[in-house]
Amino acid sequence: MSWHDDRLPALVLFSVFVAVTIAITTWAGRRRQGSPEEFYAGGRLFSPLENGFAIAGDYMSAASFLGISGLIALYGYDGMVYSVGFLVAWLVVLFFVAELVRNCGRFTLADVLVSRLRERPVRVASGTASVTVSLMYLVAQMVGAGTLVALLLGDTGSQVRTWTVVGVGALMVVYVAFGGMRGTTWIQIVKAVLLMGGAITLTALVLLRFGGDPASLLSGAAERSGHGDEFLAPGLLFGDSWTSRADFVSLGLALVLGTAGLPHILSRFYTVPTARAARRSVLWAVGLIGSFYLMTIVLGFGAAALLGSDAVRADNAAGNTAVPLLARFLGGGAGTTGGTVLFAVVAAIAFATILAVVAGITLASSAAIAHDLYGSLARRRRRRTSEVTVARLAAIGIGALAIGLGLLAQNLNVAFLVGLAFAVAASANLPVLLYTLFWRRFTTRGALWAVYGGLIPAIALVVVSPVVSGSPDALFPARDFAWFPLQNPGLVSIPLGFLAGWLGTLGGRERPDPFQHAETEVRALTGAGAV
Repeated sequence: MSWHDDRLPALVLFSVFVAVTIAITTWAGRRRQGSPEEFYAGGRLFSPLENGFAIAGDYMSAASFLGISGLIALYGYDGMVYSVGFLVAWLVVLFFVAELVRNCGRFTLADVLVSRLRERPVRVASGTASVTVSLMYLVAQMVGAGTLVALLLGDTGSQVRTWTVVGVGALMVVYVAFGGMRGTTWIQIVKAVLLMGGAITLTALVLLRFGGDPASLLSGAAERSGHGDEFLAPGLLFGDSWTSRADFVSLGLALVLGTAGLPHILSRFYTVPTARAARRSVLWAVGLIGSFYLMTIVLGFGAAALLGSDAVRADNAAGNTAVPLLARFLGGGAGTTGGTVLFAVVAAIAFATILAVVAGITLASSAAIAHDLYGSLARRRRRRTSEVTVARLAAIGIGALAIGLGLLAQNLNVAFLVGLAFAVAASANLPVLLYTLFWRRFTTRGALWAVYGGLIPAIALVVVSPVVSGSPDALFPARDFAWFPLQNPGLVSIPLGFLAGWLGTLGGRERPDPFQHAETEVRALTGAGAV
């Protein structure tokens, strides 16, 4: 199937969405962005409904829309682990994080930690981890954007990918530097509405093809998958070896626990006026995200049943084009008006998804640099440069760095980069957050050990894993220094983060102030004194 015939309508829709989002940014930029509350948190004026849609728009990336459906189309049952993991993660956020973070923090994760720990070292550690996670996520989105547009134009060469990565990077700097949180939020809301609308339409069309009978859909998918009933049972992606099973557990841990440590997700809880509004935002987000991931299951099995797994794999070995191909088929097939229009709409929605997600991540990382890293230095040296000015400059720097890394990583697996970001977030950010909120004896030394004790092993284990060397699909297939057998480090690095925080606390001489912890606990649970 050629993508070339469909490129003009898709590019027109791309241009329309970019124009709309720039208009939103211009509108948001008219409002005074000089205060940190306005730039980082949009004035804390968003309603739970608005923030819930924005959270969903921030979370549902192109990897979700394209990647998960593609994995299900190729591997059936095993591909659903991503849908389930991404959804279950929000239970952790709802019950343990959202309301407490809103009560204790102001703009970033570090604000929660310094409510009872020494400020400067904790801000530096937390800011470093947050920027690292954000960059990994950004690179994944950059690579996804380059791949999507290259496939759309029928050109897999590096020139198209290069200009796409540069263009996406430039747009995300414009969104953040001029629109701040207000502009970014409305871009995410528009994106969430478009994505849900596209997913609902495709899901309805798939179910209509099978008379609304899920059993018929599953049997059709199994029949055309080439694997028969094994397609509906575990084992195709995560095999019977102990390393495959361990990778399954490691990935599941990273997905379920990583969401609660993602900087761009945590920052969304500061955009509402109260903790109750933060909790209601999560409820709206869970409803939207849950519905979306259920639909990705239908789309994945629908692609397998209507197109066949072999046809999906032939077009893209990773299955990333399953949803666009399915859309063209449901619209009437290649060369038809309906097929061209539906394909173009889905491709444009996928591109819009990337733009919205990179804007949220860039804002969170620039906030970590300006508010945490620069803020600590400025307070110590009494510098007077505005934090918002530094944040805008940081957005430009982050954009340039993400463009450079995206160009270097054009051939990397997008799903791997996203899984790595989740693993690092769960290893470095989640332990220190939970310990701060719930452990009375936790100390500054324990916080530093928790952050670095999770961050460093997570990155180091990836370097010595089969993803980097020792296998035909590795980054450096001609070399072999892969002594760590798993592709995702979460199974090892996440427990190490918690263990390091525990050992650092118990092994030090520092004695936490019980009154400070009591004050933080009351503030977290009641909201007394919250900004």
